[in-house]
Amino acid sequence: MDPLSRVHLNGLRAVEAAGRLGSLARAAEALNVSVGAVSQQILKTEKQLGRTLFRRTPRGLEPTPFGAEVLTHLTDGFHALSRAVALAGPAPETCLTVSVPPVLAGRWLVPRLSAFTADRPDLSIRIDAALAFADLDGGEIDVALRWGEGPWPDVRADRLLVQQVFPICAPALAARLRWPQDLATVPVIRDHGSVDLWTPWLARHGLEGTALRYGPIYSDGSLCLDAAIAGQGVMLGWQTLAYDALRDGRVVAPFAGTAPTGRSYWFISSRGRPLRPVEIAFRDWLAREMASTLDGPPFAALLGPR
Repeated sequence: MDPLSRVHLNGLRAVEAAGRLGSLARAAEALNVSVGAVSQQILKTEKQLGRTLFRRTPRGLEPTPFGAEVLTHLTDGFHALSRAVALAGPAPETCLTVSVPPVLAGRWLVPRLSAFTADRPDLSIRIDAALAFADLDGGEIDVALRWGEGPWPDVRADRLLVQQVFPICAPALAARLRWPQDLATVPVIRDHGSVDLWTPWLARHGLEGTALRYGPIYSDGSLCLDAAIAGQGVMLGWQTLAYDALRDGRVVAPFAGTAPTGRSYWFISSRGRPLRPVEIAFRDWLAREMASTLDGPPFAALLGPR
């Protein structure tokens, strides 16, 4: 029996990333999934192999002797797979496959995509809504949009938008919020597994350590926004998530001012090949579209002069 049939490829990718980067958090960022997802993939792989791959220490993950040997083969193996798939050669100029996080795809990119494709009738564009960090050196994905601190050593990363966060809620709930301190009196909608983005906003408003109430918890930002629109509480929004709902009046920002999270949206491409003209055009369009988003009426007062 083929030994590969014992384990899942996603689990091996999580093991390789964690071993190469030395921590669950850095592996999660590289793969663009939650820390919990990486941890579960590693535990599942260890169970499938019947051997421990890592020791969990205060300094992070340390490979066991067995894990170190496995990691050597995994790194070489993934590089070999990338080179093998790359033999297929570049995609034609009429095709573009883009990996995008689902929330960014659904709440911002898809509603605007016709502006890019309108004068390109021959272009076949495929959006792969996925959280995993795409393989750009031999897989089916041409370029990717990703969120994180960046830049990353193994890819070309062009910054598109610095993330700014701000509370948003339904208009009826906003009537109860006169001052930022009032946030402690209403339910707060949270994104399960996401990093804590409230800390920088609270700190900027002099509210460090404020205990916020718990409201409903959802699995991604898009569901959190739906809950905010439904009046279930206040959530922390950002430009690409909240723009359309703010513009349409489905939510409001009860307080002026935003806070940077230290993270950005990035256009990710392979370091191993030059960008094709269609990829350059898409990158430049994204940059213009995100810049114009910030110039729209919903953010004029909220963001202030830039």
